[in-house]
Amino acid sequence: MASMIPYSNYERALRRQFPFDVFDDFFASPLTAVNSNDAFKMNVEDTGDAYVVSAYLAGVNRDEIDVELNEGRLSISVEKTETEEESGKNYLHKETHSWSASRGVYLKDAATAGLSAKLDNGVLTINIPKQDEKANVTKVSID
Repeated sequence: MASMIPYSNYERALRRQFPFDVFDDFFASPLTAVNSNDAFKMNVEDTGDAYVVSAYLAGVNRDEIDVELNEGRLSISVEKTETEEESGKNYLHKETHSWSASRGVYLKDAATAGLSAKLDNGVLTINIPKQDEKANVTKVSID
């Protein structure tokens, strides 16, 4: 478990420069996300030889999701735009709702080979194999 570090908590700590910033999360509206952690839920499971990441993205299509693994940092980003039109006798009503969210976690021993993702019934499941930690270690001889 020591290799999984959610980096969004670090960003939250950096934002809190004043003592009263703690109350920002308490008084926030439940309709708006305070930070990226409130946007969608994400679970990370360590199965021993791989990580299984589950992100709950109900109502989101495949083309609205971006998944990246960069030097151990897994990022899941979502951009969704919904347009609703209603026609009546003497009126036309059109509403557009747009939102974006991003979540991530640092997995220090994540391998890019064999990486797979699947979206099924609103749940994005990403399988990330682990690499041998010794692969990142280089022995340097001293002259």
